[in-house]
Amino acid sequence: MRFYYLVFLLFVIQPGHSQQWEQVINLRGTWKFEIGDNLKWADTHFDDHSWTNIHVPDSWENEGFPGYDGYAWYRRNFIIPTSESESELYLRLGYIDDVDEVYFNGTLIGFTGSFPPDYRTAYNEPRTYVLPTSLINFGKENVLAIRVFDEQLEGGILRGDIGVYKQRNQMELAMNLSGEWKFRTGDNFSWKDEDINDSHWNTILVPGFWETQGYQDYDGFAWYRKEFILPKDLENKKLILVLGKIDDIDECYFNGTKIGATGRMRDHPEDIRFSNEYQEFRAYYLPASDLRFGSKNTIAVRVYDGFIDGGIYQGPIGITTREKYLDWKNTQSRDTFNIFEKLFGK
Repeated sequence: MRFYYLVFLLFVIQPGHSQQWEQVINLRGTWKFEIGDNLKWADTHFDDHSWTNIHVPDSWENEGFPGYDGYAWYRRNFIIPTSESESELYLRLGYIDDVDEVYFNGTLIGFTGSFPPDYRTAYNEPRTYVLPTSLINFGKENVLAIRVFDEQLEGGILRGDIGVYKQRNQMELAMNLSGEWKFRTGDNFSWKDEDINDSHWNTILVPGFWETQGYQDYDGFAWYRKEFILPKDLENKKLILVLGKIDDIDECYFNGTKIGATGRMRDHPEDIRFSNEYQEFRAYYLPASDLRFGSKNTIAVRVYDGFIDGGIYQGPIGITTREKYLDWKNTQSRDTFNIFEKLFGK
């Protein structure tokens, strides 16, 4: 019996199962809807006033489109208050039958399943997508557009939590480094150096899987780089770089110096072994000798992905103080203890 309790407990405290969500905006209700498929419908300035009103969540069959299988689009405008500008926000869309791509203010931020011709259903997978801070118009209108494909039976945004959410007990950051980073596939150890010219590198949103940002089906090495200025008011603080979760393994360099790694990196892919590193939270202490206050600092992250999704995919992303990091860790420990208490009593 104890074995079964342990297996169940390991399941409920896995990432995603133990998260406590707080709703910021409720997106249940009336959306704009159109059958067919046109990527122009993702555009922020597209005029959808002639589209049909439809209720979300529900199948589109129940909303007046019985028997329809194929492509359709949903659109919704909403405002995120400026009071949430320091929060890490997530879009939760419940269960979508069968496949979806999600565009926020005209930018693809995620997808689940695979559209034809390489069709793969994802009707039983809950949708949760990071809303990149750099894309949000706080205090102003934002546009959400969702492309959906249904093969058979019910179609659309069927059920579940629909809205913008944040996690309770979020880590307090001294600097939020989410948003645009420099990115390049391949592997070159010199890319850790400060004086590398990365102006010709592509731009990618962090956090977010690289598959959703133009690198679909890419497995292998890639590098991320970010330049920023540390404010002088942090000069007497012990600082920690947090990089959320990375799929699969990583090495992290700060101003050219290695400050940490998760997983065992090798130069040749055939020599790399990994298991559950993608579930581990990345936090690396920043030695005071490596820090420059009031001037440029450079982060370089070497990542290896073995299969399926890859990259720095979940936040928070930024710099926090040791005190704030420990406060957050203690909160996570208390949450885990509360799960034990609810399952087995005091």
